[in-house]
Amino acid sequence: MLSKSILKSSVNLFCCLFVLLPITKSNGQNTTYNQFWSEIQFNQTISKKWSTEIDFGAAYSSTESSSNLFENTIQRSIRGWGHYYFSPRWKFSSFLAYYNNKDVPEIGQFESPEWRFALQGIYYFHKTGYTLSTRARTEFRYMKNQDDDYENVIRYRQQIKYLQPLNSKALREGVVYAVASDEIYLKSGTKVTGESFFDRNRFNIGAGYLFTDNIQIELTYANEYLPRNSGNQFTNALSLNLRFNNLMRNIKKRILENIHKDSDDE
Repeated sequence: MLSKSILKSSVNLFCCLFVLLPITKSNGQNTTYNQFWSEIQFNQTISKKWSTEIDFGAAYSSTESSSNLFENTIQRSIRGWGHYYFSPRWKFSSFLAYYNNKDVPEIGQFESPEWRFALQGIYYFHKTGYTLSTRARTEFRYMKNQDDDYENVIRYRQQIKYLQPLNSKALREGVVYAVASDEIYLKSGTKVTGESFFDRNRFNIGAGYLFTDNIQIELTYANEYLPRNSGNQFTNALSLNLRFNNLMRNIKKRILENIHKDSDDE
C-alpha cells in the first residue's frame, strides 16, 4: 500500500505540472543551448547501512553566438555525500557542495559562487528485470547575484527513474543497462535565479556499462525546459558519469595480493 501511494503521488505531481506547462507565458524569445556535463564519483562503503561519496563535476555550454558545446566552462563543483540505507527499498542521503558558476546561461553573464546543502530520499520499486525508483530532494542554495549580494534559494526536485539491465537480470560486471528518468524542479523566487516558481523539467535517456562490480560508466542525453519571463530556455546536453566504488580499498587489496604473490614465487 505504501509503495502504491508513493508512486501515485509522484505520478499525480508530474501530470499536474505537465498540464500547467503549456500555458506558461513568455514575453521574450526562446533560446536553445548545447551543453556537456561530466562527473566523477567516488563511493566508499563504511558499513552495511552507511556509505560516503565525493563527486567532482564540470559543465560546458554553447552561447547564443556559438553552437560549440565546449565554448564556455560554466560550472565546476565538488560534493560530499553521506548515504544511509534504511531498508532494501529506502535510501536517505545528504550532501554539502560548492559550485563555481560562471556565465551560466540561466543565471547570467557573471560569476556566481554557490554553497549548496541537500536532503534526499529515494524509494525503490524492485521488479523482475528492472528497477523503478522515485527520488525527492530539497536543496538549500546560498549563491551570489549580479549585485555581489548572496541570496538564499530553496529548490525542490522530484524524479521518476527507470533502469533495466539488457544482457542480464541484475547489475554486475560486463552488464549493459538502459536508463531513463524525468525530473521536475520547483524553487523560491530570487533575483539570481528568477521569480518563476517552476524552475525546469529535465528528461534523461541513455545507457551504462559495468566494467567491474566497482567501476561503472554512464552516458545519457538530457533535455531541459526552463520557463523564464525573459524567454524560455531549452538545453540539449550530453552527460558523462564515471563511478568508482571503494577505489582506494580495492587498490590496496590489489597491492597486497601482488606482494603475497611475489612472496610465494620466491
